Amino acid sequence: MISIPEHRLDALLHRHAMVERELATDLKPEEYVKLSREFSELTPVIDTIKEYRAIVGEIADLDAMMADTDPDMRRMAEAEKPSLQEKREELEKKIRLALIPKDAMDDHDAILEIRAGTGGDEAALFAGDLFRMYERYAARQGWTVEILSISEGAKGGFKEIIAEVHGRGVFAKMKFESGVHRVQRVPDTETQGRVHTSAATVAVLPEVEDVDIQIKDDDLKIDTMRAQGAGGQHVNKTESAIRITHIPSGTIVFVQEERSQHKNKAKALKMLRAKLYDEQRSKLDKERSADRKSQVGSGDRSERIRTYNYPQGRITDHRINLTLYKLPAAMEGDIGDLIDALITEHQAELLAAEAAA
Repeated sequence: MISIPEHRLDALLHRHAMVERELATDLKPEEYVKLSREFSELTPVIDTIKEYRAIVGEIADLDAMMADTDPDMRRMAEAEKPSLQEKREELEKKIRLALIPKDAMDDHDAILEIRAGTGGDEAALFAGDLFRMYERYAARQGWTVEILSISEGAKGGFKEIIAEVHGRGVFAKMKFESGVHRVQRVPDTETQGRVHTSAATVAVLPEVEDVDIQIKDDDLKIDTMRAQGAGGQHVNKTESAIRITHIPSGTIVFVQEERSQHKNKAKALKMLRAKLYDEQRSKLDKERSADRKSQVGSGDRSERIRTYNYPQGRITDHRINLTLYKLPAAMEGDIGDLIDALITEHQAELLAAEAAA
């Protein structure tokens, strides 16, 4: 294994110390937010580097002992060295992963959008199943889920549901879920016992802040209206629903879940920032697509990424050719191994690209 360039480790240690000093000065709020985020991301890496260098120092000491003429000292050093070398390799791997250019949005919350696709009522039911799967996975992670917008299906499930997912590292774990999810099962309404195929589209957007993307007030058209559908009697009495149109891009968001117009507006602006930021990311990704062939991180919403086969009890992710025969558990939120496999594959691709460079 090629050793890690020491100058890169020195640069990280220097940057961490510099950010720590800057945080102790009088900063503008937006600059403080950026530096605080960078400091929190750097700190675990710095701890690993310090541990790595301590191990390297211990191995050097053992090498000196092995050169000693005392046979007992040599035997003791030879016995201790393998475990330290193994630890050094583990720490080197952690540092290499940390040195991979990181997605700036990985530590952010996410906005989860699920829409029924082909399959009519069955697709809406499947969209509902997917939302419950992610809701239960979020609970396992200690995250919270808050619904922003909902449109129910005629026979249950959702034509569309949009929610915020709050917690540590949400986007890092959820970002590979974007794409077309396909289900194969016998619908409750099917009298012949035939298996039907339906689909739902999932989009996972990073929740961004004012410091991540600027929106001019003059570019917004804000309409208030009465909420529609379920929500209690207040929906017919107050104009609490909010629709915001971003004039330059034509992007429209609509929120009516809260009774308060002010809260709905705040949620709508969150959704709008996420959508505009995602459009920017997608544009950059398309520009880079000639240079990268990553199947895991493509983020193409039209790509069929996963199949849920109920008759066989299996779930298959087509990007990494992984099939697990644990569909009932997965639909209860036990999808951690799937998500971890996607992250591992993505990291392997990045490491390979860096080695090739």
